[in-house]
Amino acid sequence: MAIKLAKNTEDMPSKRQLFLSHVAQTSDFPLMLEVEKADGMYIYTSNGDRYFDLNSGISVSSLGHRHPTVMAAIQEQLDKHLHTMVYGEHIQHAQIAFAKKLTGLLDDSLESVYYFMSGTEAVEGAMKLAKRYTGRHQIISCSNAYHGSTQGAESLRSDHEYSRAFLPLLPGISHITFNDASELDQINHNTACVILEPVQAEAGVHPPVNNYLQKVRARCSEVGALMVLDEIQTGFGRTGRLFAHEKYEVVPDVLCIGKAMGGGMPIAAMVSSLEIMKSLQKNPMLGHITTFGGHPVSCAAALGNLTALLEENIITPVLEKEKVFLDKLKHPIIKEVRSSGLMMAVELTKRKFLKHVVAHIIEQKAIVDYFLFNDRSFRLAPPLIISLEQVDEACEIILTACEYAEGRYGG
Repeated sequence: MAIKLAKNTEDMPSKRQLFLSHVAQTSDFPLMLEVEKADGMYIYTSNGDRYFDLNSGISVSSLGHRHPTVMAAIQEQLDKHLHTMVYGEHIQHAQIAFAKKLTGLLDDSLESVYYFMSGTEAVEGAMKLAKRYTGRHQIISCSNAYHGSTQGAESLRSDHEYSRAFLPLLPGISHITFNDASELDQINHNTACVILEPVQAEAGVHPPVNNYLQKVRARCSEVGALMVLDEIQTGFGRTGRLFAHEKYEVVPDVLCIGKAMGGGMPIAAMVSSLEIMKSLQKNPMLGHITTFGGHPVSCAAALGNLTALLEENIITPVLEKEKVFLDKLKHPIIKEVRSSGLMMAVELTKRKFLKHVVAHIIEQKAIVDYFLFNDRSFRLAPPLIISLEQVDEACEIILTACEYAEGRYGG
């Protein structure tokens, strides 16, 4: 029931009440931090608390909050123009500048950028692109993968316990097991594309093993299917390389990017060859359109973000910081830590420990998060700017929480 506004300030509803009454919720237990400001590694609440951000808004704020280079780029673009026309019609410097810089860093085949507002839209665009280019209808994704929550992206999800609430979803989608090369014969001449994460994120951070991505690449090339890599979480330095496909030595036909791309601003994209991308131009014309994709302010922020990543040497130290986490996160209730750079999953020995460890970390004014498909692990994805001293501090907080959970709920 909506809350009626009171006539005097003493009876005014709190921001918490207004939030619950007027901002649509996605669960019964939101974190409910009342954010006042954010800067660098920290989020500040309206009651004066400072939270150590070890989650980066799920890998979005990889440069921390309000990085000066990103903020300057935003301000410069604000003084020029905002939205002028539906995407793809006007020549806008911010779009061109980012696309030129990005494609200059990628394989020559990844030369054309199509902009979106969110990662799930990039996945939707890639699905349409693959169908249009190949003339095929079948799409293969991996079990326990997450590619977004719109109808098309949701159809890629194998978790039918969840997705059955939204049936019917898209037909023609099947699933293979990540890292199981014995199932790759399911990719055949009816397959438009295989879409997968280079590191499975929501399953609890599972990197590829035994050259799995190269084997998928080879099979796709053999049957003429497109290989689509969803690097929405892994991109822009998270794994210790600009993109994870570089780390794992494979080149996709279509690359989906987002999250950390805009330094905190909403932007995503798919990147492919001109040949493939041009298939959206005819039969039918306007094969995919978007109003706000490539918003000039977001594109400017993305260019600032990419510039800072490269010029401030933020990516190179990621692997050193990963090693410190791996060396220090040892405790009787920690079963293992899986990682690819600063994309990490801390798995506990018993399911019952998880909520208590996470709750105690938050009580210590640090932020971590759960995974969608792993109920024994919590997510650790700090901004890449985290210092070695702050890594030590983060480990101490986590180990204190583990000690608390073991002492109170062990046995």
